[in-house]
Amino acid sequence: MTPITEVEGRRLSLSNLDKVLHPATGTTKGEVLHYYAATAAGAILPHLRDRPVSFLRFPDGAGGQVFVTKNPPPGTPDWVRTTPVPRSEDPGARQVMVQDLASLMWAANLVVEFHTPQWRADAPEIADRMVFDLDPGSPATVVECCVVAGWLRERLAADGLLAYGKTSGSKGLHLLVPLEPAPAAEVSAYARRLAVEAEDALPDLALHRMKRALRPGKVFVDFSQNSASKTTATPYTLRARAEPTVSAPVTWDEIEACRTPEALAFRADDMAGRLERYGDLLGPLLDPDRARPLPPGPG
Repeated sequence: MTPITEVEGRRLSLSNLDKVLHPATGTTKGEVLHYYAATAAGAILPHLRDRPVSFLRFPDGAGGQVFVTKNPPPGTPDWVRTTPVPRSEDPGARQVMVQDLASLMWAANLVVEFHTPQWRADAPEIADRMVFDLDPGSPATVVECCVVAGWLRERLAADGLLAYGKTSGSKGLHLLVPLEPAPAAEVSAYARRLAVEAEDALPDLALHRMKRALRPGKVFVDFSQNSASKTTATPYTLRARAEPTVSAPVTWDEIEACRTPEALAFRADDMAGRLERYGDLLGPLLDPDRARPLPPGPG
C-alpha cells in the first residue's frame, strides 16, 4: 500500500520508500525524502523559489536510467505552480516551480536532481547571477578546480564582483556571482571573456574550450551555463551518484585549503552539521545588496 502523508495541508502519495537509490551507501528513497524534508528544505527552497525547475530524474536509482524532464510530468497536482518559459521549439512550454515544502516533497518523490536557470520566472532571460562550472579532466580533480577558482575570484573582484563557491556534487566546483539583472547574452559574453583570460593566465591548468582532446589534466571553465536556455544544479540538491553526494556550498577557506578531492566531498548526512555551523553560505545570492552591475563589454 502506498503511504499517504500530509505536508502543509497537501496530501502526498510517497512510493517505494525502501528502494535503494544510492547503491554505494545503501541509501533508500525514504532516507532521501527525509533529507529534503528535515535537513535541506529551509536552505534549498529559497534557491528554487520563483525559478522554473528542470528535473534530472533517476527513478531506478543512480545505476539506472537518467533522463531530463522540463515539462510538468504527467500527474502533476494542480496545486503545484507552473510558469511559461521561452522555448523556440515550443512557444506554449511551461515548467514547474517549487515554491513550498509540499511541492519540494512531491518533486523529491519523483527521484530527481533539481536544476535551475540563472534567471527568475518573472524576468525570463534576464540573469540575476552568473555561474562558472569548473570541470576537471582526469587526472585533474577538484583540487585543481580550487586553484582556478581562486584566480577567478580575484579577477571578478577586480571588476567589483563577489564570488561564492559550491561543489558540483560530482567532480568539480561551481562559482556563483550575484548580479544586478542583466540580459543573459551579455552575462554569457562576459563569462566567456573571463574564461579566455583564465586560460591565458593559467595555460597549464585552465581551458575555455570543451574539446575533449585538450581536457586531460586541465580544468574546463564552462561559461555556457549562463545561456538563458541552460541550467545548473541547484544548491543542496542530491546528485544521481552511487553515493548521496550534495551540491554543497563551501567557504573560501575550504577552497583555499583543499589538497585532496575528499576534502570537498559532501554527502547528505554531512549537511545538517554544515547548515548548523555555517547557515546558508549562498544566502548572499538572495540578497539584492550583494548584487553588483555587470561590467561593460570591450569598447
